Amino acid sequence: MLTRNCLSLLLWVLFDGGLLTPLQPQPQQTLATEPTENVIHLPGRRTHFQRVKRGWVWNQFFVLEEYMGSEPQYVGKLHSDLDKGEGTVKYTLSGDGAGTVFTIDETTGDIHAIRSLDREEKPFYTLRAQAVDIETRKPLEPESEFIIKVQDINDNEPKFLDGPYVASVPEMSPVGAYVLQVKATDADDPTYGNSARVVYSILQGQPYFSIDPKTGVIRTALPNMDREVKEQYQVLIQAKDMGGQLGGLAGTTVVNITLTDVNDNPPRFPKSIFHLKVPESSPIGSAIGRIRAVDPDFGQNAEIEYNIVPGDGGNLFDIVTDEDTQEGVIKLKKPLDFETKKAYTFKVEASNLHLDHRFHSAGPFKDTATVKISVLDVEEPPVFSKPLYTMEVYEDTPVGTIIGAVTAQDLDVGSSAVRYFIDWKSDGDSYFTIDGTEGTIATNELLDRESTAQYNFSIIASKVSNPLLSSKVNILINVLDVNEFPPEISVPYETAVCENAKPGQIIQIVSAADRDLSPAGQQFSFRLSPEAAIKPNFTVRDFRNNTAGIETRRNGYSRRQQELYFLPVVIEDSSYPVQSSTNTMTIRVCRCDSDGTILSCNVEAIFLPVGLSTGALIAILLCIVILLAIVVLYVALRRQKKKDTLMTSKEDIRDNVIHYDDEGGGEEDTQAFDIGALRNPKVIEDNKIRRDIKPDTLCLPRQRPPVEDNTDIRDFIHQRLQENDVDPTAPPYDSLATYAYEGNGSVADSLSSIDSLTTEADQDYDYLTDWGPRFKVLADMFGEEESYNPDKVT
Repeated sequence: MLTRNCLSLLLWVLFDGGLLTPLQPQPQQTLATEPTENVIHLPGRRTHFQRVKRGWVWNQFFVLEEYMGSEPQYVGKLHSDLDKGEGTVKYTLSGDGAGTVFTIDETTGDIHAIRSLDREEKPFYTLRAQAVDIETRKPLEPESEFIIKVQDINDNEPKFLDGPYVASVPEMSPVGAYVLQVKATDADDPTYGNSARVVYSILQGQPYFSIDPKTGVIRTALPNMDREVKEQYQVLIQAKDMGGQLGGLAGTTVVNITLTDVNDNPPRFPKSIFHLKVPESSPIGSAIGRIRAVDPDFGQNAEIEYNIVPGDGGNLFDIVTDEDTQEGVIKLKKPLDFETKKAYTFKVEASNLHLDHRFHSAGPFKDTATVKISVLDVEEPPVFSKPLYTMEVYEDTPVGTIIGAVTAQDLDVGSSAVRYFIDWKSDGDSYFTIDGTEGTIATNELLDRESTAQYNFSIIASKVSNPLLSSKVNILINVLDVNEFPPEISVPYETAVCENAKPGQIIQIVSAADRDLSPAGQQFSFRLSPEAAIKPNFTVRDFRNNTAGIETRRNGYSRRQQELYFLPVVIEDSSYPVQSSTNTMTIRVCRCDSDGTILSCNVEAIFLPVGLSTGALIAILLCIVILLAIVVLYVALRRQKKKDTLMTSKEDIRDNVIHYDDEGGGEEDTQAFDIGALRNPKVIEDNKIRRDIKPDTLCLPRQRPPVEDNTDIRDFIHQRLQENDVDPTAPPYDSLATYAYEGNGSVADSLSSIDSLTTEADQDYDYLTDWGPRFKVLADMFGEEESYNPDKVT
C-alpha cells in the first residue's frame, strides 16, 4: 500500500506539476524512476536542438511525521546523469524548508530532514533542485521542482472547533425535528487510513434527542416537549476517529438546547391610565416617560410594538419600543410651552409583532391604555442659536479684528438680557476676546498658523436677572494660512554622478516641501539660478508635477579635475504672494561600472586604482622617505674630507726636531696660519703677525712682494722659503707649512693627499731633496718609508 501511494504521488508530481514528461511504466517494487528522453534546449550550451536525457532520479518523496530518531531522517537522493562520480557536480536545494528543514549533500545528492515534522503544520514541501558544475559554477541542467510529503500518523483526536454549542427547537415539535448539526475536525490525513474517519454518538441527553453517527445531525426523539415543564437540556456528544474502533482517539462537546416559546399570549397593560409630568424645557427628541405592557411569552413572541392612536397630542409626541426592556418610550417631537398649553391626553396601543395563526381563536393580540401629560413651568437658561460655532481668520490678522459673533436668547415669558464671556479654562492664553453685550468675538493677539492651526474654546451665556442660569457653547476657530515661507528641496541635498555619464541623463529626482499649509492644487516650479545657467555642467528639468530632475549636460566627468559640483536650484510656489528660495545641491563625481552602478566615491580611490588602502599608501611613502634620508646621509659622509696626519720618524734623534701628536685644523683652521694669500695671491696683509708661534718681542710685519697672476708654484715656494730664511722671528726648528694654492700648469697637480687620485706608492718624492735643508727631514722620511716597504700603499 505504501509503495503504491508513493508511486501515485510521484506520478502526480511528474505529470500534474510539469516537472518531467510522462515516464515509461516501471515495476511497483522500486521508488526510483528514470525519466525517458526529452527534446530540450539548454540555454547558452547548445546552438541547436538535440535529444538529451533529463538526469533527475528521486529515491523517495515521503518523510515520516513526528520522527524522533537521533540521526537526521533520510528523505531521498538526487542524481544527475551528468554526474560521473568524479566530484565535478554540486547539488543545490532551494524552496520550502531548504537549509532549515531539509539539507542536501552537495556531492552525493542525499537529502535528509534535520528536525521533526508535523503534517498538520505543513503537509508537504515544494523544493527545487539543480546540478551545478563545481568549477564553472554554471548549471548543468535546468532547475527542477519536486514535492516531499509528510506521511501522517494518528496523533490528533477529533476536536469540536465550534463547541460548546447552543441550539433551540420550538416547543411541541414533532419527533425528528431538526435541532443542530455538530462537526468534529481531525487534523490527521483523511486520505491515509482511518485516522481522520469520525463517528458521532450521544453520551448524555437521551431519550430526548438523537444524533446521526455519520453526519452529526441532532434531532428530537420525543413528541410534545413543553417549555413550561422543562426549558433547558444539556446533551453530551462524542466524536471518535478510526471509525469508532478500539484504540481510536475521541473528543467530546456539550450542546445546550433550549425549547423556544410559541406566541400563545397577547400583551396586556397593567393599568389603563398612565400619568406623566414633563418640564417645558425638555429638548426635542428627549424621552419624557415610559409605559409597559406585559407579555407572558418569551423571545420574539414577547416583542411588543407601541403606537399612538391619532388624537390629541399625536403630532407633539412619539413612542418607540425599547428592544431590551420591551417598554414604550415616549419622546418629544416638538418643543413644549407652558404658557401656550399645560396638559395633553392621548391613547397608546400595544400589539405583538410576530403572530402565530394557531392561536388566533384565543382573541385579538393587542391592548390599549390612556396617557395624560402635564407640562411644568421651568425657568430656563439662555439658548444659543447653534450647537457649535465655526469661524475662520487669517494668520497675522491685526489685534482687535472681529471674526464672528454668537447669539443666545432667554425663551421664558419674562425674558431677561444675556451676558457673554469666555470660559477661561478653555482659553487660558487669552488669544480672543468677546463683547459681553453683543457677543462679537475679536482677536486679542497675533495668530500664527504654523504654531497653532486651530483654536477650540467655550463661550458662556448667562441671564442678567439670574446669573446662575447659564449655557455653554463650543467655538472652533480655524487659522487660515498666509504664504510666508518659501518652498525648499526635500532631502536629499546631495547626489552623485558617474564619471561615464552621458548628456541628458537624469541623475536625481527632487521634490519640494513648504512649511505653509499648501492649498489644493498648489504647484512648485524648478529652475536653475541665473548665475549657474552660463555653461552649466548640470541643468534642472521641471516635470510640472511638483518634481524635477537633475540632468547632466556633459559627456563624462573626471574626479581628478573636479570632485564636487554645487548646483543652485530655484524653487517657486504658486501661492500669493509668491515665495521662492535657492537651494544648493552637492553633486559628487563617482566611479561607476558600465551599468551605472556606483563603485566608489572616495577621493582616495583616485590614487588607489589597484585597490591599495590608505594605510598601505602611508607605509609606502614612509619607506620612500627613509630611503631618501639614507642616500642623503651616505652622500654627506662621502663628501666629508679627511686629512692625513703628518708622519714623523721616531728614529730621528736630533735635538732640533720636536714631535707633535696633534693635527692641525686643516683648511678650516684660520687661526694658526693665514691661507688667504694662497687662495688669492693678490691679497697681502700689511700688518700681519705670525700666529703659529708666540714671539718674545714685538716684530715688524714682513713685507711680502706681490705675487703675479699665474706664477709657477715652484717660484712661489722658493719665495716663501727665502722669507722664512731671512725672518729673524722664525723658530730655531723645522716647521712645515702646507699650501692649497697650486697655480696654473702644475705638473704635480695637487699637493693634498685628500684630493689626489694616486697613492703614495705611485709618487716620486726625490724632488723634495731639491727644496733645501728645511725639507731634508721630510725627504728622508718618505725615502725611508718607500725603501722599507716598497709594496705598501698608504
